Amino acid sequence: MNRFQKPNLGKRILQSVNFSILFFVAIIGVFLFGIATVSSGTAEDERRILDEAIHKDIVHCYAVEGMYPPTITYMEEHYGLTYDHDKFLVDYETIGSNIMPNVTIIERSGK
Repeated sequence: MNRFQKPNLGKRILQSVNFSILFFVAIIGVFLFGIATVSSGTAEDERRILDEAIHKDIVHCYAVEGMYPPTITYMEEHYGLTYDHDKFLVDYETIGSNIMPNVTIIERSGK
């Protein structure tokens, strides 16, 4: 194109609109990817914190009462343990009053 030709205004507008739409879609994609990454990291942190809280309460109960807590409900009632029952399944298996119980935390799938 030289300086004496008229630019095709419709084509230039269409190209700039396409660029804007593609740029917007790319920004939304990066934003959604970031949210998904942060969300999965947060769920893992919640599980780790719950595991630490349960073990802290188990040790605290043993130090105070001289025995490990018989059930997870016992720790909820007497030691203030709270967690989201809809999000996590806690398998608490006691072996004896003087042997530390096995604790397994399973994250329930979303509904």
